[in-house]
Amino acid sequence: MANRRSRRDFLQVGFAGGIGLSLADFFRIKEAQADLKDYKTVEGTAKSVIFIYLPGGMAHQETFDPKPYAPVEYRGPLNSIETSIPGVRFGELLKNTAKVADKIAICRSMTHGEAAHERGTHNMFTGYRPSPALLFPSMGSVITHEYEPRNNLPQYVCIPNQPNVFAGTGYLSSSFAPFSLGADPAQKGFKVRDLNLPNGVTNERSTRRRSILEAVNNHFVTKEKSDSLDAVDTFYKRAYSMISSQKAREAFDLEKEPAKLRDEYGRGTAGARMLLARRLCEAGARFVTLTYGGWDMHDNIAGSMKRQLPPFDQAFAALIRDLSQRGLLDSTLVCVASEFGRTAKINATAGRDHWPKVFSVILAGGGIKGGQVYGSSNSTASEPEEDALTVQDWASTIYHCIGINSDKELLAPGDRPIEIVKGGKVRKELLA
Repeated sequence: MANRRSRRDFLQVGFAGGIGLSLADFFRIKEAQADLKDYKTVEGTAKSVIFIYLPGGMAHQETFDPKPYAPVEYRGPLNSIETSIPGVRFGELLKNTAKVADKIAICRSMTHGEAAHERGTHNMFTGYRPSPALLFPSMGSVITHEYEPRNNLPQYVCIPNQPNVFAGTGYLSSSFAPFSLGADPAQKGFKVRDLNLPNGVTNERSTRRRSILEAVNNHFVTKEKSDSLDAVDTFYKRAYSMISSQKAREAFDLEKEPAKLRDEYGRGTAGARMLLARRLCEAGARFVTLTYGGWDMHDNIAGSMKRQLPPFDQAFAALIRDLSQRGLLDSTLVCVASEFGRTAKINATAGRDHWPKVFSVILAGGGIKGGQVYGSSNSTASEPEEDALTVQDWASTIYHCIGINSDKELLAPGDRPIEIVKGGKVRKELLA
């Protein structure tokens, strides 16, 4: 590369000197960028992703991997039911999801080694084990980095807010951060924060303000170059585009949905969040993360499941049916995950404790083959028995469905090339 310096490179060197970079620094950055392992990003089978995150660690034994023939101290206090997949059973509280099991893939062999909430959460949002040296970007931020926006909508939306630091941009620019609603769509009179113009501000006045703002921004950009300035400029441009687009604003309006459909999803938190996620993906958002419930059930797991699980069951089954009926399931990848599972044996307070060695995740649509169980746990649901599914493989499969090669390298601080997922393998058995 040293023998192929262009005139443009040396013009850029003159600029670099003006901001404090040496000639060696400049060419070191250029070489790091040129040596990146790069792949062309082309849309895959999934045009959008809905990531339903269940924080706290959902018990697989009471949900997607019951063990009806295990001793009672392992089986737990709840029964199991048949599903639309012959021979496959779910926990008794998933009666609606059991009916759409033929449209989803149940992965019963998910595994990692992180038993702390924060570390397990990092795994599931980034596809990486936590590192003290580097905060990795979330899947939503990577997808935002790789694609352009559609229909004036944010590419990455969090309902109702960014749930944790690991759902953010990591080492990427803050311009790839998620758009957070700022309010729960289940609340009466729900409105998205900052989506409408303030009272007394007309479209004409807004346009004048934008012109003034752009002039100020251009002045500062000529004086200083930094991530924060770029990010602010990007956010302002996207915000103006969204506010000025009636279609984009309406994507957030649940009142546009028929009352009957809202009832099918459920009028509570789970139903409103999943229905809004569908609306946003249908309108053009690429990655929507939503959270529901609290699943850290160390005590009285039967009572806790009976409170938390039925609203999820109703909403999730309605989401799968709704996407299917609209012809959107093939192009929308739906993921359900928690940071880990729960211990095989019921504890002294009738609950289960943290257990990352094996747990269940769900994938549906967007290029995933429905009606299958991928992998298995052993007879007590304490370890993988067949086809252990790693975090890296799970994340690589999701990226593959949306059209991103997870081997692609991004440039991290210090000009370090970092793979989107290190060592991940696409699990082709999961694909349609």
